[in-house]
Amino acid sequence: MDIALMKRNVKIFCLIVIACNLSLLGFARTKHTVPSPEWLGTWATSQQIPEPRNSLDPNDLQDATLRQIIHLSVGGKMLRVHLSNAFGIEPLHLTSVHIAKPLSPAGAKIDPATDKALTFAGRGDVTIPAGAQYISDPIEYPVAALSNLAITIHMETPPLQQTGHPGSRSTSYLAHGDLVSAVDLPNAKTMEHWYWISGVDVNAPAGAAAVVVLGDSITDGHATTTNGNDRWTDVLAERLQASASTRMISVLNQGLGGNRLLLDGLGPNAVSRIDRDILAQPGIKYVIVLEGVNDLGVAWGRPNASHSAHDALVHQMIGAYKQILLRAHEHGIKVFGATILPYGGSFYNRSNAAEEADWRAVNDWIRASGHFDAVIDFAKTMADPAHPDAMLPAYDSGDHLHPGPAGYRAMGGAVPLSLFEK
Repeated sequence: MDIALMKRNVKIFCLIVIACNLSLLGFARTKHTVPSPEWLGTWATSQQIPEPRNSLDPNDLQDATLRQIIHLSVGGKMLRVHLSNAFGIEPLHLTSVHIAKPLSPAGAKIDPATDKALTFAGRGDVTIPAGAQYISDPIEYPVAALSNLAITIHMETPPLQQTGHPGSRSTSYLAHGDLVSAVDLPNAKTMEHWYWISGVDVNAPAGAAAVVVLGDSITDGHATTTNGNDRWTDVLAERLQASASTRMISVLNQGLGGNRLLLDGLGPNAVSRIDRDILAQPGIKYVIVLEGVNDLGVAWGRPNASHSAHDALVHQMIGAYKQILLRAHEHGIKVFGATILPYGGSFYNRSNAAEEADWRAVNDWIRASGHFDAVIDFAKTMADPAHPDAMLPAYDSGDHLHPGPAGYRAMGGAVPLSLFEK
């Protein structure tokens, strides 16, 4: 036999053997791989440094248990919890984190049969680096849509700087000692704020999706009922659950009181929140943007602003909307623009024609085709027909800026569910 031919045949045989081994190796790996569940955010809240009046007393955080109640949108059979030390300046050590089903959204009592400890990389305690978020290990824990969940944490020493969400509209309970499994916390201090919790995910079937709502105090729920879960986003979640075609669409409320598009206020500006509060949310496919009233209102407080200053403000606000659109569209996320509610008669309104023109110019841009993927015209829904620059009195909380519960129900009812139907 020709020597060259023999060498070629040997080489081909070796290549065949290697290919077969690689194929078998791949088969073995595939055979023993357990598919990871797809995760969907069912609840979320934005983080900031709590203002001094909304911060916890460090003395109260020595050997402290904090129980916080949240309201889910979509249900599931497994869940995991997000904890945040986003604004911490040192590691945050939690000795234990538990979940349970509360007996009421307005009380600290839990059903003891539902109390479960969460783990982080298999351990019951967790140390979260400064500026970071940690996600718990998944746990089998069936939860129903629109149900409540208690998250209870224990820490031994207070952090130097807190991370939280001041506008919870939900009562939290703080007591001394390791009481994470306690059925009740009868002597606890109470406050309407959340601290160090930022999200809950559930396992999701195919077709599930999250809608993030990026907003200010109107989205956060100023003037809603404490423990009533009657924000406009809660109303939207209820409507989505009532329709078979949208039942697996969750609503993640990323509203922050005083939030602005362009500048930091009580919390970080909206553009700076894109990565953490929009893109990082599990299962996100939609964003509703309701931002801008605080940019307009604060700017209008400047006396005798020039025409060019008004033009610059409108231009910069539109530029911020474009940044949100650009970033979201790069990730295949649809963005729905919500028009800014009328607020004539509020402490922001100065009855100046140039100032009102700014509001109209921004809303006209939001409504114009070719910008947002769809428009939710809250300004039209909430306006008093007799005074289009002001809110309808029946919807007004009394400050002419924030809706009351009836107004929030009208807002939640004005969002077309067809936006989320397949």
